[in-house]
This record gives sequence, structure tokens and C-alpha cells, in this order.
Amino acid sequence: MKVKEASFLWYLYLDKIYCLLSARNVKALLEYFHLLDVHHQNTLNDVLFYHFLSYVTNLKSRQIRMVFDMLDYNAVGEIGFEEFYLLVCILLSHQNNLEEQFMYCHSRHVFRLLDINGEQRIGPTNFRMYRFLFNIRKEHLKEFFYGFGLTDERRLNYKEFKIYTIFANDKLKEKQRRETEKQERRKKFKSQIKNTVYQVAVIRRFWNKKIGR
Repeated sequence: MKVKEASFLWYLYLDKIYCLLSARNVKALLEYFHLLDVHHQNTLNDVLFYHFLSYVTNLKSRQIRMVFDMLDYNAVGEIGFEEFYLLVCILLSHQNNLEEQFMYCHSRHVFRLLDINGEQRIGPTNFRMYRFLFNIRKEHLKEFFYGFGLTDERRLNYKEFKIYTIFANDKLKEKQRRETEKQERRKKFKSQIKNTVYQVAVIRRFWNKKIGR
């Protein structure tokens, strides 16, 4: 899933620590929401919601309907600004590769969204259904279930899900740390090569001058 370049959401900034919008961005988003709300009901129905997501993302029709049903957990056929704001933060976290951080910071909201049947439990099926939205990594899920002795039939309560978000976020930070170290090694190696080439060039010039004498 991607946020389309040059769309309104493209210009919003998501805080990388708390995964929230600034007050100025929230105000701009509220004005945008009112523009979308052509019926002036302070809500978006499924048709308006569909056209909005079709315009700002590359989600497929089936995925858009799934997202609407997920946000419309009361089954009233429309969503308000609170759900709209949450969705925008999810989209921006996905766009900025902050999905694990978002799930960690807002675990309660994410758990409520994934708990589509309101049973206070979520299983692998829930993860698979909305994997495209939260970019839930299969290897993390499998490793987590295996590490805690959980089976595919076992469903997580909120406390267990919170532990999963900590686990996934730690995995992400470890990956980022390794990537940073890798880049530093590359820079160091390139610098060493550059210095070696320079030294060889100096030696050649010195040797050529000596032979020329």
C-alpha cells in the first residue's frame, strides 16, 4: 500500500516517535474532512470513503471495503472524524515505514480494530486480513507465536498483543541498528579505499619524478 504522491496526505507530517499529527496538521485535516463531507453530517459514508481512499492510496476495492468495515465497528454505515484521523495516521505510518512504532504507541486502538468480532481476542486470521494495512510481518508473527509457545489456533488478548507490539518494535529497531552499522562500515570502507588510492597516486608521482631525474 502506498500514499499517492501529490495527494493531500502527502504533505502531512507524522511524528516519528508518537506517530501523531501536529496541531496544525490536525486542523488542516479537519478542514479536509469537512470538504469531503458533502452531506454536512460530520461523517463519511461508504461511497465518500471509497472515493477518498481511491484518490489518496493504491488500495484495491476489496481492501477499501475491508478498511471501512474495520473502522465502522458500530456498523452504522459511516465513520466520524476520530476514525478518519486514526486512518490517516495509519496510512502515514505505513508510508514512512513506522508501522511497528505505530502499533506499539497505539496498541489499544490497533487491538480494537483487529478485534473485528468484539471478542477481546485476536488470532492469526485477524492479522492476515489486515496485514496489508499494518504491514504485519509473517516472520515476526511466526517467531512470536513460537517463542511464547502459542499455536495458530491460540488467540491473543490485549496484554499478549501489547507484548507482540513491543516484540515487533524491538525487531524493527534491531534491524535499523544493523542497517546503520552496515552503512557506517560501507562509508568507512569507501574512505579507506579513497585514502589508499590517494596514497598510491602520491607514491607514483614521487617515483616518476625520481626516475625522471
